[in-house]
Amino acid sequence: MQDKPVTLAAVKGAHGVTGEVRLKLFGEGVDALKNHKSFNEGSLTLSKIRDDGKGGAIARFKEVADRNAAEKLRGTTLTVPRSALPPLDEGEYYHADLVGLKVETDAGEAIGTVGNVLNYGAGDLVEIKRDGGKSFLVPMTEQAVPRWDAQVLVISQDFVED
Repeated sequence: MQDKPVTLAAVKGAHGVTGEVRLKLFGEGVDALKNHKSFNEGSLTLSKIRDDGKGGAIARFKEVADRNAAEKLRGTTLTVPRSALPPLDEGEYYHADLVGLKVETDAGEAIGTVGNVLNYGAGDLVEIKRDGGKSFLVPMTEQAVPRWDAQVLVISQDFVED
């Protein structure tokens, strides 16, 4: 499997005046970030992190000394190599593993590629970018996506939108 970077969080902005940043989390919460000491190919070193009580986190990086430096990080995503993540159980996936996969129907018809994986709270939705440019969403359920592997994501013909 490729060792492409996987995004775990994004910097929302500065927190206070001492260089801390507010984070939007994309993974399994603060504990998932605690398992990693450096991000973005070693350019950011985590020295402290805590839950913000609102679904995000407050973090301090050794390279960030004050509020101005923290504000410059706004919008920065925090990535780790795919190989730094724990192995998955059967039926589990990392969003980054799905993005870019070729998509075909269960009848073998090529549809397009996976553009993104979204989650608004009720479960993952896979954005399918059709070869013609139009996109549609499919729930990441067994009925809609009967199987996938490292090369292709197969969707049920019943979920294909024109």
